[in-house]
Amino acid sequence: MSAYPEGTPCWADAMFPDVAAAKSFYGELLGWTFDSASEEHGGYTQARSDGKAVAAVVPQMQGVEGPAAWNLYFATPDAAATAARIRENGGTLAMEPTQVGEFGTMAMAQEPSGAYLSVWQPGSHQGFEKTGEAGAYCWAELTTRDPAATDAFLPAVFPFGMKRMDVRDVDFSVFEVEGQAVLGRLRMTEDFPPDVPPFVNVHFAVDNCDAAIATVTKLGGRLLFGPMDSPFGRFATVADQQDAIFSVIDLTTTEGEMPSFS
Repeated sequence: MSAYPEGTPCWADAMFPDVAAAKSFYGELLGWTFDSASEEHGGYTQARSDGKAVAAVVPQMQGVEGPAAWNLYFATPDAAATAARIRENGGTLAMEPTQVGEFGTMAMAQEPSGAYLSVWQPGSHQGFEKTGEAGAYCWAELTTRDPAATDAFLPAVFPFGMKRMDVRDVDFSVFEVEGQAVLGRLRMTEDFPPDVPPFVNVHFAVDNCDAAIATVTKLGGRLLFGPMDSPFGRFATVADQQDAIFSVIDLTTTEGEMPSFS
C-alpha cells in the first residue's frame, strides 16, 4: 500500500553524466547528503535532507544522449494498469513496467505533448520521506506547448480533478487528488526558446530564493527565469552545471492574493 494516493508525485531522480559533480552541486545548494551508490542498480544514489530520503542521482546510461533532466514519479497501486491507460490515451511507454528489486515497480512514459514522466508502484521504497520543506521537493508543473492534449491525457490516466486559473494571458491549470493540488500545467509561450521541449519542472524548497540563485551561478549553473514573487512563494527557474532544469522556491516569502480557480 502506497504512502501516497494514486496520481500524487512521490519521487524524483535524475541521470547525470558526472554524478560526483551533481552530488557536489546539490549538496551545497540544498544541503543534501548521499547514501552509498547501489552498484546492483547502476550506481543509483539516494539523497537525504535531515536524514530523510528526498531524491536520487544516477550515472547516465551508456548510449543516452542529451542534457541531464529531473524525472518525476507518480504513485500507482498497479503500474501495469497505469501503463495500459497511458497507451490507450495517446501516451508512449519509454520503459515498460519493470520491477526494481524489492523496492517497487516503475514505468516511464511520454505524454502526448512530449513531456516525460514516470510511475511508481511501491514495494519497500514508498517515495519521498520529506516534502514541502527546505531541501525537499514541494511542487511540479508540466510545461507544454499543447495544453489540450495534456489536459485530456492526465485525468484519463490518473484520478485527477482539474481546475483552471482565472488569470488573463496565463494558461495554467491545477490537477487535484482527493481535493489536494498535486501538479500544475503551464502552457509554454514564446518566452520559451523553440528548442526547449515540453518537460516537467520540479520545484525544490529553499530558505532564501536569492541566496539559492547566487549559489547556483557560483557553482556553474544558470538563472533561466526570475526571481519572481507570487502568492505561493518567491521562486526562480534555473539549470545546474549539467543543464538539468528545475526551480527553487522560498515558500515563506509570499506576495499578492491567491488567484481564483474554476
